[in-house]
Amino acid sequence: MFSIPIERMIGELMKALSKGMSRRSFLTLTGATAAVAGLGLTGCGGGDKEPAGSAPAGGEGGGTMTIGSAYAPSSYDPANCSSAFCLSANMNVVEGLYNIDFTDYSVISGLADGEPAKIDDNTYEVTLREGAKFSDGTDVTADDVVASFERATAEGGMYVSFLTMFDAIEKKDDATVTVKCNIANFGLLKERLAIIRITPASQSADDAAAKPVGSGPWMYDEMSDTYVTLLPNENYNGEFPAKDAAMRIDVLTDTTARTTAQEEGTTLITESVPPESIEQLEAAGVTVDQVNGFGTRFIMFNVKKAPWDNVKVRQAIMYALNTEKMVANAFSGLASIPTCYLPESFTNYHKASVTYTYDADKAKSLLEEAGVTPGSIVLRTTDNAQVVSMGTQAQQDLQALGFTVELVSDQSPATYAAIDQADDSWDILIAPGDPSCFGGDTDLLLNWWFGDNNWMSTRCAWNTSEEWKTLNGLMNEALGADEAGQQEAWNQCFDILAENVVLYPVLQVVTPTGVWRENPSPDGVAVSADFKGIGTTGVQVVGVSTVTA
Repeated sequence: MFSIPIERMIGELMKALSKGMSRRSFLTLTGATAAVAGLGLTGCGGGDKEPAGSAPAGGEGGGTMTIGSAYAPSSYDPANCSSAFCLSANMNVVEGLYNIDFTDYSVISGLADGEPAKIDDNTYEVTLREGAKFSDGTDVTADDVVASFERATAEGGMYVSFLTMFDAIEKKDDATVTVKCNIANFGLLKERLAIIRITPASQSADDAAAKPVGSGPWMYDEMSDTYVTLLPNENYNGEFPAKDAAMRIDVLTDTTARTTAQEEGTTLITESVPPESIEQLEAAGVTVDQVNGFGTRFIMFNVKKAPWDNVKVRQAIMYALNTEKMVANAFSGLASIPTCYLPESFTNYHKASVTYTYDADKAKSLLEEAGVTPGSIVLRTTDNAQVVSMGTQAQQDLQALGFTVELVSDQSPATYAAIDQADDSWDILIAPGDPSCFGGDTDLLLNWWFGDNNWMSTRCAWNTSEEWKTLNGLMNEALGADEAGQQEAWNQCFDILAENVVLYPVLQVVTPTGVWRENPSPDGVAVSADFKGIGTTGVQVVGVSTVTA
């Protein structure tokens, strides 16, 4: 008998196959180098297509789960990660004490063994899952939890503003931590603990950024700029063990490459299906889940300079934007015009005191009331294709209002680098944003942009205003309130944001995810019926597996 498990043999075989220049490799390369135009995606190679999402005949699991990502990786560091690609991949590898189920934003099991034990109004104890180990075989201990909390709350970190309610997380014993809150009876305790992903205290930040070690059902194997592969964590003892022999996530930022890979079955799941490609994929047998989420295409004004320090001018711009045309032309109808900071599908939605629909006459009237004569402005956008289309429409709309508009589109890092360096040559930004990739509770979604952080201190620079101070007072009030009190405070927050529009959703989008679920791929492989698309970036596949007839 073989001494190596058959699942591992299959995983090694798939790894070896992936190193050749197969159709999948070609598509991956194409997605990562989309600037090389004119390559025929369906005409490459001369042999048979590699069986991508293979699985043993007649069963569930044991194959390779293949995923097409619309994003490229950067830092994987779980204590400071904002990359859509890396956040999605890390879901499979690194656990929190609690985790978020992104299909409905509920809290599910993580490293904690049951519910937090309440010691008093501000203190809780959390016990670790018995026998939990990292993928390197070392035990998960309270020391690892404490170290992970300290990394996540280090000065300048990405998650600091999410975690201000924690005074400390301390070790009680090897298997128990004590959580001390500065808000009595804090109702979002588990949601906030889910932000803190647990890695070994011994792992350096550089190592975590390159290849995190976790206690989840999967562990990282090969890492590259164009794909990553994962293998089952044989030390995992939680509720959602990996059922497949391997997982592969390909970087397919080019929409044509991503669509082709899914249609041919090279990937079993693809995120961010282009709206214009939905019918094509459905005709091929792919199911496309379309989920209303928090994903926004937002506008931000440079309130540090005139005329954008005048609320009437900002409101005028909101009325000047022909959002109906944006929905039709840039999103093929898969977006909505906001009536609140939250989408209508969210639990805490409440229609805001001011809503904005296209009204050119009202826009002109507000400019006249403000005493502003339109001049030359710079409208910046990121290079997201939908946002560029929105920017072109906005340029036309603002020119109709009398402005001379220079449209500048650039990659996100370059766009925000210019803004972060206090470059006052810009006036208005339109960009994509979606903090719901961290969680879906209302406080988190407010805090991402409007907490005491870089957005309000540097990018939008609104944190010296009385309105911002009132907003943050209400946000803090909501954290310690009962359900009715929370909703009342949040409703006031929604009104302040809608009335001031310093940074506000222009559109709220639908997230389409393609999956071979109801039908098998051309290779005869499907994804188990429990897979669901999510309303944010990435895909959630914990507990999901390949299936063959």
